[in-house]
Amino acid sequence: MSTPKTNKVPVILISGVSNEPMAAATITLQWDLPAAVVVRHQIDPERERLTRIVSDASGVLEQLEIDVEHACTSCAIRQDVVPTLERLAADGRWSAIIAHLPVTAEPTQVCRVIGHSPEVAAHVRVSASLVALEGGSIRDDLIGDDLMVERHLPVRDDDERGVGEVASAMVEYADVVAIFGTHDEPSWELVRALARPGAVVTNSLNELDTEMLRVGIHSHDHSEDWVAVVRRDELTQNDGELVWTLDFHSERPFHPDRLQGNIERLGRGMRRSRGCFWLPSRPSQVCQWDGAGSMVSIGPAHHWEKDDQLTRIVVVGVGEGREELAEAFTACLLTDTEMAERDPYWEVGDDGFEPWLGPVRNLTIRDG
Repeated sequence: MSTPKTNKVPVILISGVSNEPMAAATITLQWDLPAAVVVRHQIDPERERLTRIVSDASGVLEQLEIDVEHACTSCAIRQDVVPTLERLAADGRWSAIIAHLPVTAEPTQVCRVIGHSPEVAAHVRVSASLVALEGGSIRDDLIGDDLMVERHLPVRDDDERGVGEVASAMVEYADVVAIFGTHDEPSWELVRALARPGAVVTNSLNELDTEMLRVGIHSHDHSEDWVAVVRRDELTQNDGELVWTLDFHSERPFHPDRLQGNIERLGRGMRRSRGCFWLPSRPSQVCQWDGAGSMVSIGPAHHWEKDDQLTRIVVVGVGEGREELAEAFTACLLTDTEMAERDPYWEVGDDGFEPWLGPVRNLTIRDG
């Protein structure tokens, strides 16, 4: 395979929600790419410290503890992860960098800094994003109910995110999903249903062409399109025997009262759900839906253009409940009568979604 025509040093990102499979992936890649340098970051939120370890085939080159503001992964990525990748790349000694990110750190943040701000990392390019999963806990990790703090993961005490929300997002963004240890068929189907079409899903890194990862399989645009809040492209139906996909979409908005009344029903179960919706009370606001397990997050994204609104939520689930869920989403849409009598643009002072979406004011449709 030919080397790409660029002088930027390739970076392979390793992410996950469990240290053991991440470490196994890092060791495997380091063995297969002896001319690479490995940089490993670990966060200790209690001490508000970030540990950086740099090593190559000759051994450990540096080990340092750094004070990190707020002790969160976003701060670590901004303050040390990306700057260290740039420094090592600019050194020119290694053919690749293997970046073992802090446990729970999402690679999207690194990719967006490098992809959107090339001046910050002028000598670096992301060649592959790999998420490492523990085979025996895939369903609990991706669509279970555990919070990050309940797993005693290295996050702040006020981090209210679920493990599934973070782990599923990693799988969806990844170029490679590597599963370590035994797993059952539903777990494999679940990973395959969440992963981007074209992503590699493997239970043996030994069978993977690691030189391919170094040369580069990451496409920033393709990854970003797959994880976008608003998706308009046709999705490949990826139902297995025990795992199903529901692609719910409509040009109509949800009724604010009925949506609130059905949130628990819509968010319950071993499922991963994400997408966008709109409300007649705030017709210019793109509302984001992001759920995993029995947790659903709703928040503001960006703004619709005129007459561009869409309600589309894609759900991947295990077991029964697909048809009932589709009916529940449908019941939240404005009815024909409501559309005819009140039209889909309401002028109201509030709609009950202020805690999640902000005030209703100034959310009229912009002129196209």
